[in-house]
Amino acid sequence: MDKGKTAQQIKKIAEEIEDHNYRYYALDQPAISDKEYDDLLKTLLALEKKFPDLISADSPSQRVGIKISSGSETVNHSAKMYSLDNTYSLGELKEWDKRVLKGLPQQKIEYVAELKIDGISAALTYKEGHLILGATRGDGLKGENVTHSLKTVRSIPLKLQQHSKISIPKLLDVRGEVYMNFKDFEALNEDKKEREEELFANPRNAASGSVKLLDSRITAERKLNCFIHSFGVLEGGKTFETQWQFLEQMKEWGFCVNPYSRLCKTFDEVIAFFQEFQNKRNSLPYEVDGVVVKVNSLSQQGQLGETLKSPRWAVAYKFPAQQATTKVKDIVVQVGRTGVLTPVAELEPVQCAGVTIARSTLHNFDEIKRLGIKKGDRVLVERAGDVIPKIVKVVEHNKETKEKFFVVPKKCPECGGAIAKGKTEDVAYRCINPFCPKQLERRLTHFASRKAMDIEGLGEAVVSQLIVKGLVKDFADIYFLNKEDFLKCELFADKKAENLLLSIEKSKKQPLARLIYGLGVPNIGEKGAFILAQRFKSLDKLIEAKRDDLKSIFEVGEVTALSLETFFRQPFARKLILKLRQAGLQLTEPEPRKSNKLMGKKFIFTGELKSMTRLEASELVKKLGGEIVSSVSPKTDFVVAGENPGSKYEKALNLGVKILNEQEFKESLNE
Repeated sequence: MDKGKTAQQIKKIAEEIEDHNYRYYALDQPAISDKEYDDLLKTLLALEKKFPDLISADSPSQRVGIKISSGSETVNHSAKMYSLDNTYSLGELKEWDKRVLKGLPQQKIEYVAELKIDGISAALTYKEGHLILGATRGDGLKGENVTHSLKTVRSIPLKLQQHSKISIPKLLDVRGEVYMNFKDFEALNEDKKEREEELFANPRNAASGSVKLLDSRITAERKLNCFIHSFGVLEGGKTFETQWQFLEQMKEWGFCVNPYSRLCKTFDEVIAFFQEFQNKRNSLPYEVDGVVVKVNSLSQQGQLGETLKSPRWAVAYKFPAQQATTKVKDIVVQVGRTGVLTPVAELEPVQCAGVTIARSTLHNFDEIKRLGIKKGDRVLVERAGDVIPKIVKVVEHNKETKEKFFVVPKKCPECGGAIAKGKTEDVAYRCINPFCPKQLERRLTHFASRKAMDIEGLGEAVVSQLIVKGLVKDFADIYFLNKEDFLKCELFADKKAENLLLSIEKSKKQPLARLIYGLGVPNIGEKGAFILAQRFKSLDKLIEAKRDDLKSIFEVGEVTALSLETFFRQPFARKLILKLRQAGLQLTEPEPRKSNKLMGKKFIFTGELKSMTRLEASELVKKLGGEIVSSVSPKTDFVVAGENPGSKYEKALNLGVKILNEQEFKESLNE
């Protein structure tokens, strides 16, 4: 392969990828599907693999992530990153405006109102249009160098776009907020829950933790975003007269700016903006905790100046917190399917943000210690959007007990077995008894769940009885039960037992991906199981795969590969799979039937499907020649809407795109 031609090809593909990033994130006008984008990236990676010396620092391939050997270095900010003063009432906001008017007598004042995104502040430095440094806020003067992580955020351009005659500055230092959407946060926590890992308390913590990871390959998987809101240094190029001009130019250079930012001609328009989004905040896809108000004129900003801590020309007006206080009735410890112990607070039911809250996970025992919480304490609970409720702090301690806080149990609360904790601080406490009945109960319930083997009727209550009566010792035992076994359980009659047996028999035909997911291998979620089934096509080949074979898969990292290798090496796993084989389960992935009936048709899925996962539905469309796209446009042929559809459903209605419910979608596949 000619190196010169390859260099030109790499440059062309890299520019094309960055242009698509600009269209997707800055303009919200994607021009290609996710698959087409992934294919471009894979082509680039393949070419750069052949000629590593052609890889540039701002190549899209560098977003994939790396692992650095030590902690992040501290770097000086080119200009101080100030924090904002907060106001919590309309009266306080009006007092701030009075100070602005006093500082700018007889001058006409415009304002810019921007949503206050609850994320982690970051500074991005560009030299000659190329990203050279990304840092956290730190103390405002110094921050952590997290360039390796911020490069993985696709809404942060590695190289500035130039779509007009306006020249790119020689040096540009911009500030923004790195955040995570609610749906991505919930997916991340669901994945961590499946892996029996500690959950993040909220999207902000998830974003902060992801940015500061040494292994940015993990950061790359977490779908972070970034909105730019201000600048620190701008040298050798375009200058701005107003904040609004700056925001408009940022979009042209390829940055994402919050689309709800508004130029307000009067202070009354600022108040109207706040009231509008106080009502809309729960419908936004990310956490917003207030509005930032800025004097629009940069010249007037200079006249007002700053205090040691905050600019006088800007202020944050915080939304009323969605919080409530209640009493901790008890703290219980749950045992997961891999033995992880998770403390949960049982609360006196309280209304908060439109729902009744009666329980809240405490995540881990370090969190209990941090909060200093114990039974009988009165606590402040908070709920944002659709995110799970969390305990913010203790507002009044229970004075009737001398205990400082809830302590880690010395034995497993379910089986009385020993508890162990790893050497590193982030390793959870686990019950190490392999015969713990609660672990078996959780594992078998997971195995029978809808996304795994989908055994209708084999819920927690039935599983618990089967274990207590000694009828099952592992998953495979359910395939050797008979009608009389189920009749020994409470509330079982002939018909119910027969239906459950039919459901168990039907599950033998579930595809390999569901079986892999049902096995409950640590760190293997639904998507990972599907990828492994498609790659290896049989459980035998997966079992024999070496760690390097597994790591060669684009979506599989070191941790996942180690989990798979460790799991299948264990004698109990080999014995279990032998029994599943004897029971007649499908241990191979059938070859898909070729069809072009959906050729050229573009689909989008939104909401939750009942009979299949969205991943499975997407694969069905692809096998029939259809295409899955990432956003709704007039070119979209069908939007398939499950339960609780999102904003794509509303957009489809507005554009007149045909919407199918789940049944209509299945019928269209069978036609």
